[in-house]
Amino acid sequence: MDVLGLVRIRVRRGINLAVRDTVSSDPYCVITCATQKVKTKVVRGTCNPVWNEELTIYIKDLDVPIVLCVFDKDTFTVDDSMGRAEIDINPLIECLRMGLEGLPDGTKVDRVQPSKENCLADESCIIWNKGGKMTQDMLLRLKDVECGQIEIQIEWIQLPGNKGL
Repeated sequence: MDVLGLVRIRVRRGINLAVRDTVSSDPYCVITCATQKVKTKVVRGTCNPVWNEELTIYIKDLDVPIVLCVFDKDTFTVDDSMGRAEIDINPLIECLRMGLEGLPDGTKVDRVQPSKENCLADESCIIWNKGGKMTQDMLLRLKDVECGQIEIQIEWIQLPGNKGL
């Protein structure tokens, strides 16, 4: 199957992440999709890390989940889990398929509400940007952990010469 396009994931920050060391944690994020795996750097000694990193993965199948996991880096033992969340790109894809053109910069194209079917902690807006790009800001609620949220932004990147979506 051909690559449909790329997803750029801007991992901005963590909020109120779980404590996994004595009084804080050394968190980092791992994003997986099928066989791909990309990571942020480790931010030492905080439960409110700021990463501001861009990670890019390719998409071959829109039905394969994109999973973000947070870990606490440990030196002598296996890294501790600090929660996980699925990144749902389907609302962004639906907006891209509308074939919109020439909207003013910053136009809100759609709003996605938190639900039991997604990992959103708050309303998520899909925004039209200069050059016809659309981005979606998300505040993800981590699962399988007592607390924590991750703030990200996703953007679809069409590959040149690709049939695309």
